[in-house]
Amino acid sequence: MPEKKRETQLQRGARATAAAAALGSVTAPAVQARGANERMVMGLAGCGVRGPQVAEALRTAGVQIAYACDPDRNRAEKAKNRLEADQATGDLRKILDDPAVDAIVLATPDHWHAPAAVLACQAGKHVYVEKPCSHSIAEGRMMIDAARRANRVMQVGTQTRGTKVFQDAIARVHEGAVGKVLFAKAWVSHRRPDIGKGKPCDPPAELDYDTFVGPVPMFPYQDNLTPYNWHWFYHFGVGEAGNRGVHQLDIATWGLGVATHPSRVTGFGEKLIFDDDQQFPDTQYVTFEYPGDGGVGEKKLLVYEQRIWSRYPQDDYPTGVTFYGDEGYLTMDMHKNWLLYGPKNRLREEGKGYFDTGAHCADFIDAIRNNRRPTADIEIGNRSAVLSHLANIVARTEQRSLAFDPAAETFIDAPDANALVSRDYREGHWAAPNDA
Repeated sequence: MPEKKRETQLQRGARATAAAAALGSVTAPAVQARGANERMVMGLAGCGVRGPQVAEALRTAGVQIAYACDPDRNRAEKAKNRLEADQATGDLRKILDDPAVDAIVLATPDHWHAPAAVLACQAGKHVYVEKPCSHSIAEGRMMIDAARRANRVMQVGTQTRGTKVFQDAIARVHEGAVGKVLFAKAWVSHRRPDIGKGKPCDPPAELDYDTFVGPVPMFPYQDNLTPYNWHWFYHFGVGEAGNRGVHQLDIATWGLGVATHPSRVTGFGEKLIFDDDQQFPDTQYVTFEYPGDGGVGEKKLLVYEQRIWSRYPQDDYPTGVTFYGDEGYLTMDMHKNWLLYGPKNRLREEGKGYFDTGAHCADFIDAIRNNRRPTADIEIGNRSAVLSHLANIVARTEQRSLAFDPAAETFIDAPDANALVSRDYREGHWAAPNDA
């Protein structure tokens, strides 16, 4: 199908969805329902490290991977061969336009997550989107609305939620094994490399850089940007808070049982070690306040600590979460185990395990087949992603403390912070959100 025609179809679908939403009634594009024994067909967008891992888990569960899509043609071809996909491509629209594709795995750079997820829902596809699900606070709401309007399943790749050993740990927290839990601490403490000072240059021959940039404004290429360091640039990534930190923040909100955004974020975020091109903090200490009904025993506090220059992890865990109760505490590391301590720091119980991508993917498949919300539904994943955005906005505005309206998803009396709630898109680009 010629490129121009594909663009027109997508834009027409976006306009139709928006118009129907305005009338209060949206019908998703017709997609043939798969029976319990009928093989699902999916496409993969983003063929770095994580994307093929997720797609491999889905393939092991019986899913057919029809497309391996990446603007780096070498990566796309390598993933195609590994996954025995039907074809490698650099054009996401081939997946979106194929009526045989039931769902898409989005393991692209962060700035592509929301635009691609919205388009996928409008095209009638279910979505598995890697963390952080969004690049901005406003994008998370776009994704939730798109999934609900189209009645599509949207699973976020915070796979600890789909892992039984850690589900057991959180169940103990909720059942009162450590007493009443009103405080949780999440941390990331490991050594990242210095990325140096980049020099302007041409992109690698195998990389379609215009497609890599996609729906956001063009950004001059430099020699330390790809394949991984885009994470540390405001234009494309969400920093370590949205990379490794969002996993820990997600676990913390899960155990605390909070089902809303915090009302205040206070903290510190700066570069204390690295003298390089990273734009996000290498050091952060942030608190998130959840007032509940305002009464004693109802308020909750979440603390996030980050040191990506440290070789000295907390409690022997480079990443982890601790839930503090009035009768003990529980510490967990998604790569290792969980430990439950009672009075006098006595170890009472332990669970060993590693996060289970296969189980998380199985939950995604089951949610599609049974028309239910997945374990890490987009609404859940969005709450965790918003915490990483809040932490970064405190750092970028240097305000140290900001009041936040959880319902409106905006800051109170902080115009410079509100300017960072959303982002700019490339005018006229086929993948730019239609309500941007």
